[in-house]
Amino acid sequence: MTVIDADGLIMGRLASMVAKRLLAGEEIGIVNAEKAVISGTKVTTFEEYKVTRVRGTREFGPYFPKRPDRILKRTVRGMLPYKRLRGKEAMGRLKIYVGVPSEFKDAELITVESANMNRLSSIKYVRLGELSTYLGAKF
Repeated sequence: MTVIDADGLIMGRLASMVAKRLLAGEEIGIVNAEKAVISGTKVTTFEEYKVTRVRGTREFGPYFPKRPDRILKRTVRGMLPYKRLRGKEAMGRLKIYVGVPSEFKDAELITVESANMNRLSSIKYVRLGELSTYLGAKF
């Protein structure tokens, strides 16, 4: 299993790289999901996610999660053909965690260089943990 540390990585770029690897048959675990970064200003990012969150409910309409690990998983799911068999199998090979669980304490953590935060053209960004707290998550 490949273990990726999401600390300081851009969420969208990370999700696209992970989706490619999952479709290739690799098992991936992502740790420190709350430290991933979303580019853009804090105000616009919060408003966009708030609109997405209140649009639906769990029973009716599109359900959008609050927790950082679930938001990241939903982002990766959007880049996979999740309604088809190979997409479902790929999602089964993905595990996302808040923090670093005890089973990965000694594992070698890999970062994805193409998703590094240093690639941002401006200093405007929001951590996924901040966004989740704003949406009402308790993690």
